[in-house]
Amino acid sequence: MIEDLFYSMKLNIRCLFSNHEIELYRYFYKKTRVFPKIIIIIKNFIFFFVKNEDYFKAKSRVKFLKIRISNKKMMVIRREKTIIRLILAFFPDLYIHNINFTIDDKTADIIMKVIFLTDLDRLIAIGGKYGTYIKSVNQIFNEYIYPVKIECEVGNI
Repeated sequence: MIEDLFYSMKLNIRCLFSNHEIELYRYFYKKTRVFPKIIIIIKNFIFFFVKNEDYFKAKSRVKFLKIRISNKKMMVIRREKTIIRLILAFFPDLYIHNINFTIDDKTADIIMKVIFLTDLDRLIAIGGKYGTYIKSVNQIFNEYIYPVKIECEVGNI
């Protein structure tokens, strides 16, 4: 029951825009004709959160954004209202077999284990050898959303 309550918990992500993010906001709109709701810059990634109905339009035009911003990876993420759907939105092109919710007995940390069926899907999800993508996603959750740790594992059917 606690797991169901946690998965359906409503989210409200709020950020303050810096001048650089406002510039990215205008650039994103100019190239995609979609207003991003939130922009978060972490390490080598720029995350543009858009409405569900604008997701495919924005995602199809990302290649035009890379003309000016070639040194960062741009991710278009659907802005979701529940934590489970937001986790799924961070891995849009991968097949997720299951998501497990656990609480660490020693630290009381909430851990969300995203289960993939292949090593390749897991490798893509964590962001290569050094895990840059999953570290960035965890940082977004801890700083902007809800303190949760996301781990990626390979499971079986």
